[in-house]
Amino acid sequence: MSLSVNELKPKTFFIFEGQPWVILEAHHLKMQQRRPVVQTRMKNLINGKIVERNFAQSDIFEEADIKRGEVKFLYNHRDEYWFCHKDDPSKRFLLDEEILGDTTKFLKNNLIVGAILFNDQIINIELPVKMDFKVVEAPPAIRGDTAQGGVKQVVIETGVTVNTPLFVEEGDTIRVNTETGQYVERVEKSK
Repeated sequence: MSLSVNELKPKTFFIFEGQPWVILEAHHLKMQQRRPVVQTRMKNLINGKIVERNFAQSDIFEEADIKRGEVKFLYNHRDEYWFCHKDDPSKRFLLDEEILGDTTKFLKNNLIVGAILFNDQIINIELPVKMDFKVVEAPPAIRGDTAQGGVKQVVIETGVTVNTPLFVEEGDTIRVNTETGQYVERVEKSK
């Protein structure tokens, strides 16, 4: 199936220069005296590279035949991330940090994640949009400390720093948007 430029929206998979890509951002630009273009930010699903590209209205693309499945994240060693098929731990495979990009910040051992398959090969993963994490480090909130709008930085169990409201404490469980890395809500208060 072919795609027109107007169908290039975030999370659209397509073939460009013989490789599968996913659109991260797309903006329609109409400049005076020029033909309209679609400005995109896109990610190569095989090597993980993110590029910005403008496409003309006349460009046509082939839709990438992407299948989805589920895999389990096992562990990481240096910049290698090891996964296995959800139902068969003996079928292990690895994906490099370069391909996974920012998703590595939110991977927890034994987490079930979506797999992206192209030509029956697992080429990348998708995290749930919102995930829960335990806060492992949180500075105490100081009364009257709202000069920065009542925000502080906490460290979650994966070692990532997240901006949260002042009331979040060490031991709390918080929900984080894995696409933006932003705090969503406190799920459980520490006892």
